Amino acid sequence: MDIKQSVLNIETLGHIDHGKTSLTRMITGIWTDRHSESIKRNMTIKLGYADAVIRKCEECEGSEAYTVKDKCDKCGGDAIPLIRISMIDAPGHETLMATAIAGASVIDAVLFVIAANEPCPMQQTREHLMIMNLLGIKNVIIVQTKIDIVGKDKAIANYKQIKEFIKGSVIENSPIIPVMTNRGINIDVLLKKITELQRPKHDIESPPIMYVVRSFDVNKPGTKPKSLVGGILGGAVIKGKFKIGDEIEIRPGINISENEKKKEYKPAITKISSMNNGSENIEEALPGGLIGLSTEIDPMFVKADSMVGNLVGHVGKLPDVVNSISFSYKRINRPDMQEPPIHENEALILGVGTATIVGYVVKSKKDTINVELNHPVCMEKHSKIAILRNIGKRWRLTGYAISK
Repeated sequence: MDIKQSVLNIETLGHIDHGKTSLTRMITGIWTDRHSESIKRNMTIKLGYADAVIRKCEECEGSEAYTVKDKCDKCGGDAIPLIRISMIDAPGHETLMATAIAGASVIDAVLFVIAANEPCPMQQTREHLMIMNLLGIKNVIIVQTKIDIVGKDKAIANYKQIKEFIKGSVIENSPIIPVMTNRGINIDVLLKKITELQRPKHDIESPPIMYVVRSFDVNKPGTKPKSLVGGILGGAVIKGKFKIGDEIEIRPGINISENEKKKEYKPAITKISSMNNGSENIEEALPGGLIGLSTEIDPMFVKADSMVGNLVGHVGKLPDVVNSISFSYKRINRPDMQEPPIHENEALILGVGTATIVGYVVKSKKDTINVELNHPVCMEKHSKIAILRNIGKRWRLTGYAISK
């Protein structure tokens, strides 16, 4: 049996260097830090993603029957495909929190990675739990990593810290699975738990919308003009379905500004020439999992993730593009800092869908905020907006809003 498309988008969240990328590689076989700057700095900077098919041996019992290989690790028998998943590897560094929030906009579940060799919670561990509370993400498995470098007693003590940390949160009852990623120990238990995660119900009848998570040019330097292929858009379909040959619109689209201070964007219209699930071509893209759309758009417009934050849909069916937004601000009331009132002309970082944009407060009256954006955005009504403020010379997640 061949499973063409993923049914779950699973994001790894957690503090920097707690083992998110290593865990993703153990499950998918792919090292997602392929961006050159990520490799140089030894941390995830951009969202990485990869697919995996979880399989089960029909001859074996218990968690040992679960694997991502074609053959059972225990008996060597055939492993039958159960579910295909897409994994999004989000950065943990606090200056990249907006990128993690962007990933959270397209996910169905979370692997919350907490390392046993550091006290719980670390700063980004705390902030990522705030994201889950903010977005109401309950479909979560907590993965306790690096237990092999601390020993049994410290691993148990860390486990107790985790239980105390999540008490009263949206993920209070989530399972905690200790693993040794570098040795593959307990990964089978984790795979079994992933197959038990709740699978979302999707709307496939409405006009389709895809959030762009990555965009890139696959043409190698020196490729002859006749051999060039169009730009690639990677992302998640959140409703409806796309087919090869569909005429699509990308909003807000391409920057056509001549003046850098006043940016102007033009929606791009193109066709889907092919679609890919990460390892093979597909004929139809449905909600669930991450896909790549090969288009006829000039590849220069999509390289280096320049289209991230756009929405893709059928022509004329996408929401309007806006340059300003008004919202009612909801404070998180963080115990680790004092938040001053929002003031006019203050800069805010806003996570809108998969877009991360800067906005400047034009008017602030009580908790009703009017913001001018430095970059236009295409957003659906009633979208959740994550809000970061510069407090103490650091960008901190302080609240959220619902778009009107």
